[in-house]
Amino acid sequence: MASSGERREQLVELFKHLRDRHECPLKAGRTNLVFGSGNADADLMFVGEAPGANEDRQGKPFVGRAGKLLDELLAEIDLDREAVFVSNVLKCRPPGNRDPLPAEIEECTPHLLRQVELIEPRVICTLGNFATKLLSGRPDGITKVHGRPQDREVAGRAVRLYPLFHPAAALRTEAVRGALRDDFLRLPELLGEPRPSPAEANPLAPVDSRPDRANPSAAQDDQAGEPPPQLGFFE
Repeated sequence: MASSGERREQLVELFKHLRDRHECPLKAGRTNLVFGSGNADADLMFVGEAPGANEDRQGKPFVGRAGKLLDELLAEIDLDREAVFVSNVLKCRPPGNRDPLPAEIEECTPHLLRQVELIEPRVICTLGNFATKLLSGRPDGITKVHGRPQDREVAGRAVRLYPLFHPAAALRTEAVRGALRDDFLRLPELLGEPRPSPAEANPLAPVDSRPDRANPSAAQDDQAGEPPPQLGFFE
């Protein structure tokens, strides 16, 4: 098992590779790579869909209205961004905040799995349909599975997957917001449970990660404002 310093160093190396050398299909249209932010030793990791316009400008995930709601929900369970790690399936913004394409998801999945491998979270909250279908390896939409923990093997790590509605969807519908808050309140209990054993965790399998059209997960809402300095992605 890597030490905290080694883990952080390897995450920085991955960030630099994706920023400087990796030819992502979306690279030409991005302003900044949105690698992820938070605690490299986090027990709790959140995985969303893709960066929005604000995230693209600032190089950090969940900095718009959806990010503010995420911060509020974390505060309600006595956590903050410094205690968790937040990332997305895609590291670059799709044009016009459109849905990620299958080829883009396929390209980015190994880098997300490498993040999971290095951080070694005990609980991964998947936000919305894309992340949930990808990491669960199942076609079930978020409406069906939200708030229902799943023991999975992700990147060779036994983890507890906990699907949640995307905060952007919660901003549009009060009922979804209530469900998201109720599901969030179970997180302290899940974090207090032991890590699932490898024998209990089902391995990740390829799946069609296109959204459930009845309840599509949303790219993060934009919020106008001047971008702060780039980087600091472990803040």
